[in-house]
Amino acid sequence: MAVIWIDADACPVKAEAERVATRLGQVLALVSNGGLRPSDNPLVRMIYVAEGPDEADKYIADRAGRGDVVVTNDIPLAAKCVEAGARVLRPDGEALTPANIGNVLAMRDLMQDLRSADPFRQGGGKAFSRADRSRFLEVLDRVVRAAMREAHD
Repeated sequence: MAVIWIDADACPVKAEAERVATRLGQVLALVSNGGLRPSDNPLVRMIYVAEGPDEADKYIADRAGRGDVVVTNDIPLAAKCVEAGARVLRPDGEALTPANIGNVLAMRDLMQDLRSADPFRQGGGKAFSRADRSRFLEVLDRVVRAAMREAHD
């Protein structure tokens, strides 16, 4: 059975992912360092990992694979999950695939280098919008359905 893995500590679309998981009857695993309220939904698994900067990422990377869907903004985690055969989405609905993960990872590294070189460079990203949330819902539904078909093949 496909699992929807959520890198949950800073994920803005947990409720949307739960709606899709419930509608499609899929397990939703929310992985975090704690601080999240448990869900009454029997399809939602709350997974609390040890404190640490990458503990949730390691947990997901060790378990996600073919037929699973991972939702994360963490590009190194996304790269590991794509390599393992999982389908990966960012919270704004952007799909990270074998075809684009290399470029996305390179851009992330470049931006990290630029921020290191200029300590006054802050943020620069756009705010998360209703359109992003809506796009995420649509794409997640489509991707989970495809993962379900893949899991049955």
